[in-house]
Amino acid sequence: MADERPQRISVGFHGGQVLTARVAPKELSRLRDALGTSGWHELTAEDGTVALDLEKVDYVLVDHEGHRVGFGS
Repeated sequence: MADERPQRISVGFHGGQVLTARVAPKELSRLRDALGTSGWHELTAEDGTVALDLEKVDYVLVDHEGHRVGFGS
């Protein structure tokens, strides 16, 4: 069974702005499928829904590190 925990992503835009969000794996998959197309894409994150102009997205960084609390590993 696949891990269904939300993942932290950073979406980079032309001009240097970055949007950080925690999204479900299905949402990340939908976003990846939409990359390279034009128009608007609605991304549902833990904090709400954001509309992305796909023509202005430069990159999507997926954080594969586990959530850490405290000072060490």
